[in-house]
Amino acid sequence: MKVDLYNRICAAQKMSRRQVLKSGAALGAVAAMPKMSMAASHGNLRAEILKIPGVGAGSPTDADWQKVGEMVLGATKANVSEGEFAGVELTFMGLNNQNLHNFLFRGFLKPWEAYTGAKINWIDLAQADYNARLQQSIATGTVDFDIIEMGAPFEGDVLGKGLASEMPAWVREQIDMNDYVGYLQAPVGTWGGKTYRVSIDGDCHTFSYRKDYYDDASMAEAWAAEGDGSAWEAPKTWQMVQKHTKFLKGKTDPLTGLDAYGYLDPLKGWGGFGFYFLESRATAYAKHPGDPAWLFDPDTMKPRVNNPAFVRAIQDVLDVMADQPADQINADPGTTGFQEFLAGTGSMLSWWGDIGSSARTSDTSVVGDVVGFSMLPGSDDVYNNATGQWENTPNEAPNMAYIGWGVYVMATVDGDAKKHKAAWSAAAHLGGKDIALWMSAYPSGFQPYRNSQFNYDEWEAAGYDRAFIQDYLGSNLDSYNHPNAAIEPRIPGIFQYYSVAEDELAKTYAGQYASAQEGADAIAAAWDKITDQIGRESQIKLYKASLGM
Repeated sequence: MKVDLYNRICAAQKMSRRQVLKSGAALGAVAAMPKMSMAASHGNLRAEILKIPGVGAGSPTDADWQKVGEMVLGATKANVSEGEFAGVELTFMGLNNQNLHNFLFRGFLKPWEAYTGAKINWIDLAQADYNARLQQSIATGTVDFDIIEMGAPFEGDVLGKGLASEMPAWVREQIDMNDYVGYLQAPVGTWGGKTYRVSIDGDCHTFSYRKDYYDDASMAEAWAAEGDGSAWEAPKTWQMVQKHTKFLKGKTDPLTGLDAYGYLDPLKGWGGFGFYFLESRATAYAKHPGDPAWLFDPDTMKPRVNNPAFVRAIQDVLDVMADQPADQINADPGTTGFQEFLAGTGSMLSWWGDIGSSARTSDTSVVGDVVGFSMLPGSDDVYNNATGQWENTPNEAPNMAYIGWGVYVMATVDGDAKKHKAAWSAAAHLGGKDIALWMSAYPSGFQPYRNSQFNYDEWEAAGYDRAFIQDYLGSNLDSYNHPNAAIEPRIPGIFQYYSVAEDELAKTYAGQYASAQEGADAIAAAWDKITDQIGRESQIKLYKASLGM
């Protein structure tokens, strides 16, 4: 997205609903902001930034992002002198999804730029374009950016090829890496024993559902008459998700009065990121508690994406396509999360933490008072790839999809000490402990990734009610700490695998393959070709390492 469009959006935001509720003085320029917050204690600082703009006061604007960025500058000032980076220009590549990510980074970093003297130029990418743009840089070795917002799955490609800069010790101390949740500790963010990543996110898919559907007496009465005799409650297994989705077709949404729908599947690709949503349907079937692997066989790299567990997940999608909203075949994950679920269409969804942080703090959400959260549904049985048999044992396996976004500094800065420090200072500013709390509480594109973000009292004081926070944060904690979590491998080419899987899934959903098995076989064949192109022996070695084998 172009900078002039960004500026126009920021200007348009000044006419948002929140402007009617707050005085113009509250949205003054950063320069006019009271400085008492900077002098506040650490605890007070966290409380103060959570008041910007305030839970229930509408979507934050660029003015809010700048205020937060100004208030958390204390850590930067401890390591950088005013004007120290004068004359330095840095290029930052990241996303512009839902007007988040890079939009927030711009606001957060404007006070940093003003204090340090550095200037940042921006490369803004849509989610669907991100993988191709990064892969082009990797393949050609032409890195035209100094800082990148990137997920851990790409570390095999970027860190393994020596394209990134090693983190200095002072950055580790500034951002307090020991505060990261366990699954984001090393080896995530590291390669060859060296640390490269400033985490800004902790990803996993959780299950969002509409409580008003399950509190509705007429729905319960209809289920008692038409259902399978089970209680009318939020489903805990994918088997029940399927039954509820079919049952809800033809019913009336209790909030909007429009057509009711069950689970929302994104059927359109999203630059490789859409494959995560098929994974989330599959992990409870495919991730056996006695086996760390679930995508490939660790000894051969033979794909498991066409085994009975994944085929069942694909078939589940095919079986409820007719029960989903019209034109769902053209709905990507952004559509299902933001244009459908948060806007009042559908009752169940798998997504990242954006749904929780946006439900009560975004102008686009109408479901904030009726949404609930849990871990992904489990399954009544699980496939044992070693025996080739289904086991009638209940199974849960939350999908740790993408292992979170991080900020990485590229090796392009290593020959210039001033530029090197500037780039790492910018990364550290975005990955600070206090700014992380704000980003998890408001729409940002990121979910909790630090132990300190799970202090329920802080959230409640900010305006969230306790039940909502226990539900939302609890679903993240339960997923992060689950003993059978499906961990994503940090191997070279992972998004090549995912992108071709999306292509073949699209053909499957469009009816171009005769069966779910045929579509899954096409994915597996394409994955084998990618593995051979990259090098099967090296992939086996790296895949085993990523699984701790």
